[in-house]
Amino acid sequence: MPVINTDYNPSLPFKNGHFNTVYRPLFMKEKICYTRERITTWDADFIDLDFSKVNSNTLALLIHGLEGSSESKYMISTANKLNGNGIDTVAFNLRGCSGEDNLLLSTYHSGKTEDVHFVVNYLLENYNYENILIIGFSLGGNLTLKYLGEYVTVLSEKIKGAIAISAPVDITSSEKEMDKLKNKLYIEEFLKTIRLKVLEKSHKFPEFKLDKEKLFKATKFKHLEKLYTVPVFGFESPEDYWQKASSKPYLLKIDRPTLLINAQDDSFLGEACFPYDEAKKSALFFLEVTKYGGHVGFLTSFKQNENRWLENRIYRFIKENIQIHITQTIS
Repeated sequence: MPVINTDYNPSLPFKNGHFNTVYRPLFMKEKICYTRERITTWDADFIDLDFSKVNSNTLALLIHGLEGSSESKYMISTANKLNGNGIDTVAFNLRGCSGEDNLLLSTYHSGKTEDVHFVVNYLLENYNYENILIIGFSLGGNLTLKYLGEYVTVLSEKIKGAIAISAPVDITSSEKEMDKLKNKLYIEEFLKTIRLKVLEKSHKFPEFKLDKEKLFKATKFKHLEKLYTVPVFGFESPEDYWQKASSKPYLLKIDRPTLLINAQDDSFLGEACFPYDEAKKSALFFLEVTKYGGHVGFLTSFKQNENRWLENRIYRFIKENIQIHITQTIS
């Protein structure tokens, strides 16, 4: 029954979910020096991978959230924490998120695990890591969990475990939550960048018949999904997409140590995004629900050197629950 009692207890300002959500991207100072590798996909596109290496036998694949990238603050702080404890990292920029538009009409979505599988196989075939970990945030967390369950029969033994943070494992309930007034500002910020990306795709691919008037009137994810995600990726409807892209139906199939950390005050998550029943029935899927934390926040105070609960929790789960021996070589 791996439902974990959390020790996350932030100071007063960070007990406000919205404050915790916005503080990290707006005020945290994070720096890293990546080495970029561009790989060609099976469908004649490219994916950019950003490595941060310390000559380890263990590699953590980091997957960002909606409209994020390797430059997202949570990606950098996690990479720095893991590097400091002897683990190499590679940040997976989802298609169209690395600062350059990808080559195809299609980009990414919440359940596009074939891209995760392609990247994992690329790493296995081109590098000699003994251990691979997968760590996903928000949309990337849902991708991580869905991938582990969906591809369970073909996963390499080198994939030793995973961690998902602030993951909308039930997209239907998450979308309903996002439609509420409390999330209006967040939605508008997401839609600003997504609208422009979809518009650019329509210019590059004139055969893609986009209703531009509806695009700029869109006020919900559902509106954009109906205009872009559904026709481009072949779903029947937004509701069909939500159901097929959600990781929740795959959680009980996960066969290696995996942790999901979701906060009760995460305004993006509906009640169905807290899979207690699945965790209680599983020996290897762990659920940690915090009272506070916001969406990919989990900050504790204004002191940056003490404000690392999430990064420390990620490393602690790796150290305590994933059976690996981390070694480094001298370059």
